[in-house]
Amino acid sequence: MKMTTDVLIIGAGIIGAACAEALAARGVQVTIIEQDAIGSGATAAGMGHLVVMDDNAAELALSSYSLSLWREFVGTAPGKHEYSRCGTIWVAADDEEMDAARAKGDVLSSHGIECSLLGAAGLYEREPALRPGLAGGLLVSGDGLVYPPKSARIMLERAMANGTQLVMGKVSALLDGGVLLADGRELRAATVVLACGSRSAALLPELPVVPKKGHVAITDRYPGFIRHQLVELGYIKSAHASSGESVAFNLQPRPTGQILIGSSRQFGTEDLSVEPAMMKRMLRHAAGFTPALAGLNLLRCWTGMRAASPDGLPLVGPHPGRPGLWLATGHEGLGITTSLATAHLLASQLLNDRPAIAAEPYLPARFAALASHQNEHGGVQ
Repeated sequence: MKMTTDVLIIGAGIIGAACAEALAARGVQVTIIEQDAIGSGATAAGMGHLVVMDDNAAELALSSYSLSLWREFVGTAPGKHEYSRCGTIWVAADDEEMDAARAKGDVLSSHGIECSLLGAAGLYEREPALRPGLAGGLLVSGDGLVYPPKSARIMLERAMANGTQLVMGKVSALLDGGVLLADGRELRAATVVLACGSRSAALLPELPVVPKKGHVAITDRYPGFIRHQLVELGYIKSAHASSGESVAFNLQPRPTGQILIGSSRQFGTEDLSVEPAMMKRMLRHAAGFTPALAGLNLLRCWTGMRAASPDGLPLVGPHPGRPGLWLATGHEGLGITTSLATAHLLASQLLNDRPAIAAEPYLPARFAALASHQNEHGGVQ
C-alpha cells in the first residue's frame, strides 16, 4: 500500500500536532503518523509549563514569541486546555541569587516582558508555604501552564478539520521521499518532518539529540497551597547540565488544586521506570523549599524522556545533508512552551514566508555532523 501527501509528519505529540495545524491552516496537505496515543510520550509526561526562558538570546526569542502565540491560541476557552496564567516566581535563596534575579529581570524587562522583583516580604505575601529565610525572587506574571495532551489533541483536531490525515503506525525507516511503516506500508511525500522527540535519533542516527530522563509527581487536591509556579534560580544549572544526574525545585499549582512536582534530569538511560532513589531525592529537595509538602498525599509519579540537543536549542528546519527531510526536535524541557513558535518557524521556511523571528539560531545546519550525512543519491536511504 502506498499513500501520497504533500508533507508527512512523524509524531503526533505537541510538536508534530502544532506543525500539522500550522501547515494545514496554510492549505498544505498533511499526513501525520503516530505509533501510540495522540499527545503521548514527552507531551504527556511533561509539566506543561509555558515559561519565558532567557539563558541566551535565541531561547528568549523563541519562548517569548511562542507564549504570545499560546495566549492567542487559548483565547477565550482556557478550560479546554486546563490553562492557567499563574505566573512564575523564580525563588532566590540568598543575596547572590537575588543578584541573579535582578539581572534576569533586567533582561526580561528590556524585551517588554512583564516582571517584578520581590523582596522577602513580597515573596512570603504571595507564597507563605515557602520555607523561612529566603531572600526574595522574580515574578514573571505572563507565564502559565496547560495540560499538554489536551492541547495537542485540540491542535490535531484543528489540523484534521483542514484536511490533515492521521495514520496510526510505527515508522521503521526513512525513505527517499517518504517513510516505511513496520507493517509494510509506504507513505510518500516530497517533505518529511521528523518530530518524534527522543525517538528521532532511532530513525536518524547522526542526529545530535539524546534522551534526558525526568521524574514527575502529583499530589491530591490542595487548593491554595501555592498560587504561582515556583522555580529555584538554581534550576537553570540543572536544566542545562550535559551529563550526570541533578534535581531542581519546581512546583506547579494545577487548576484541579493538585500540586505537580519536579524536576530531575538523568543522562545515559532510556529506561522509563520510576527510580525510587531519584524520586526520593527530588521530593526531599522540593520539601526543602516548601516543608509542608512532605505532609501532602502523593497520588502518582511517572517519568518521561526529553530530547536534548548539545546547545540546548531545538533543531527546526531542513536537514542540511538529506533533501526533503525536515527536523522539529531537540526541544528538551521547553517543547510545550515553544511548540507553537516551532510550528510557525517550520511552516514559514517550508512555504518561503518570512518568519516572525529569525530562523537561523535553530537551523539543523549548525551541527556539522548532519551536513556530512548525505548519501550518493541525495536521499535518506
